[in-house]
Amino acid sequence: MLDVKALLAELGERMEMSVMHLEETLSQIRAGRANVHILDGVRIDYYGQMSPLNVAASITTPDARTIAIRPFDKSMFKVIEKAIIDSEVGIMPENNGEIIRLGIPPLTEERRKQLTKQCSKEAEEAKIAIRNIRRDGVDKLKKAIKDGLSEDLEKDGEADLQKVHDKFIKKVDELLTKKNEEIMTV
Repeated sequence: MLDVKALLAELGERMEMSVMHLEETLSQIRAGRANVHILDGVRIDYYGQMSPLNVAASITTPDARTIAIRPFDKSMFKVIEKAIIDSEVGIMPENNGEIIRLGIPPLTEERRKQLTKQCSKEAEEAKIAIRNIRRDGVDKLKKAIKDGLSEDLEKDGEADLQKVHDKFIKKVDELLTKKNEEIMTV
C-alpha cells in the first residue's frame, strides 16, 4: 500500500528542486548591477577539460558596476577573455595584464522590461513544473485507492499536497517579485 507521507515528501522535494532551478536561472539574469553569478554559465578550457570559470580565477565585485576576474595563472587570460566573449554574457572584457574587468552597463528602460518578461517566463515554467508534480501526486493517490488506500486518506493526502503546492507557488511568486524589483531599481 502507498505511504502517503513518503509520497508527499518526495513530491515536496521535486517541487523544491523546481524552485531551486528557478533561483539559479534568475541569478544568472543581469539586473544592471555587478553579480558574479552572471558568469556561472561560462566554461573555459582549463588544462584540457571544460571547467567553470571560478576554477581558474577568483571573481569579485569591487563596486556595483564592475566584476573583476583575477586568473590564478597568467596564461589563462586569453582563454578566459575568449570564453566570456563567446558566452551569452554580452559584455566585452577589459584586460590590463593583471586583472580582467567586466563593466556592467546601466540598463535601458526597454531592456529592463525585456528582462522582467524573461523572468516572468522562467517563473511560469517553474509553476508549470510544480503543477505537473502535483498532478502526478494526485494521480498516484487515485491509483492507490485501487490498491487498498482508504478514500479518507486519499482526500487528506490531496489536501496536504495542495498545501505543499501552494507553498512552492508562493515561493516562486516571491522570487519573481524580488528579481523584478532588482531589475527595475535604477
